[in-house]
Amino acid sequence: MAKIELNVDGKAHSIDADADMPLLYALRDDLGLKNPKFGCGLAQCGACTVLVDGEPTRSCSIPVDSLAGRKVTTLAGIQKDGKPHKVQQAFIDEEVPQCGYCMNGWIMTTVALLDKTPKPSDAQIEDALTGLKCRCGTHVAIMRAVRRAATA
Repeated sequence: MAKIELNVDGKAHSIDADADMPLLYALRDDLGLKNPKFGCGLAQCGACTVLVDGEPTRSCSIPVDSLAGRKVTTLAGIQKDGKPHKVQQAFIDEEVPQCGYCMNGWIMTTVALLDKTPKPSDAQIEDALTGLKCRCGTHVAIMRAVRRAATA
């Protein structure tokens, strides 16, 4: 066990953990955050996606000791003044979620995309979202929500 320092959603946290423990476990078990979900545990589905220094990152596969000096942002950290982020609002307005389990990954990846490419083409959106899984099949609604957020 080691003392691990994490910057999550703009706040400093100190946890005792094995250095190779996945960030997802620290977020959920040590910090009590429930938005990053455990999906596959293999970095293939995206349910556990967070932003690390603005880049979408599968938190189930990144060890906590690799995050020293880096900023981790979760779904809870993208809200402003208690109001939904424009991407969250677009997903609400387009009524995207069905079961909602995967929404964390889609929203966080979209936030990163729009931060880098404010007006993406459909091809850029599809490329950014490649690899994320939604078993409910809400992909058409997700595309509408991303386009809506890009114009917000």
